Parts: sequence; structure tokens; C-alpha cells
Amino acid sequence: MPEFFTSIGGLIAGSFLQDGALWALRNIPGFPPIIQTVHILGIAVVMGSVVILDLRILGLAVPSQKISEMTTRLMPWLWWALASNFVSGGFFLFARPNRYFNNPVFGWKLSFLIPAILLTLFFYLMSRRQHDYWELNSKRLWAARGIALLSLGLWIMVAMAGRWIAYMEYIYFPA
Repeated sequence: MPEFFTSIGGLIAGSFLQDGALWALRNIPGFPPIIQTVHILGIAVVMGSVVILDLRILGLAVPSQKISEMTTRLMPWLWWALASNFVSGGFFLFARPNRYFNNPVFGWKLSFLIPAILLTLFFYLMSRRQHDYWELNSKRLWAARGIALLSLGLWIMVAMAGRWIAYMEYIYFPA
């Protein structure tokens, strides 16, 4: 991992953030599976809303709905679920920072997550700029389709990298 990430892990280790996360995970009855369930449900909502919107943009799902209508309906769900994932994931990240910041797959996850969020935000802001923004002309629609393909790929890689984080311990530290 780059020195930048390992130094962040070192800063968090032993901090009040780690102490608070460890306290919650160890002392609140049922907290670890509850917070992990919140995280998994958040992933489901993020993926569900992104995938259905991207498939609509590509013309593969819900042809009866306009892109702008689906964007207006789905984006609030996506942003709330993403926020809940930052909070729920933060508990695990702060509790064991070296597990994540020394894991190369965590770096991959961030390298997919940040552009995925920025791309989604760009699409959303352009949609809010003008009603039916992406549907007004064919150039915009083709741009939206390119964004949708890239978005699908990025969000799938985020989910895959997130799952691989746990399994890298088995590769690097076999029993």
C-alpha cells in the first residue's frame, strides 16, 4: 500500500475514533451484526437504485419512465443509503484501521468509489440543472449512456472490492 494509506491507518490506530468504534462494537449488545446488516442493506439500495437507473438510461429497463422521473425518484434513496454506508462502514474502518489501510484492495475500492460517486453526482446535478436535460437531444442521451456504462462498471467494482477486502486476510495470513 502507498505510504499515504498506511500513515492514515497509523494515525487512526489508538485514537479516540478507534476507541469509540471498538467500544460500540464490543459493548453494545448485537451491534456488530446490526451495523453490518445496515451496511449490507445500504449496499443493496445503492446498487438497486444505480443499476435500475443505468439500465433505464441504456434503454434496457422501464421504458415507460422518463430518465428525469427516475432520477428524481431514485437519487434521494441513493444518497441516503450512501450516507448510511459511510457511517456503518466507518465503525469497522475506525475499529481496525490497519486491516483496511494496509490492504491493497481497500485502495482499489476507494479508487472505484470516489469516481463512481463523482460521476453519479455529476449526472444528478446536470439532471437538476434543466428538466429532461439528458433527453433533450441525441448527443446528451449518448453521453448519458456512456456515463451509465461507466457507472455500472465502477459500482460493480466497488462492490467486488468491498467483498475482497475480507478475503485478502486469508491470502496474506493463512491459518
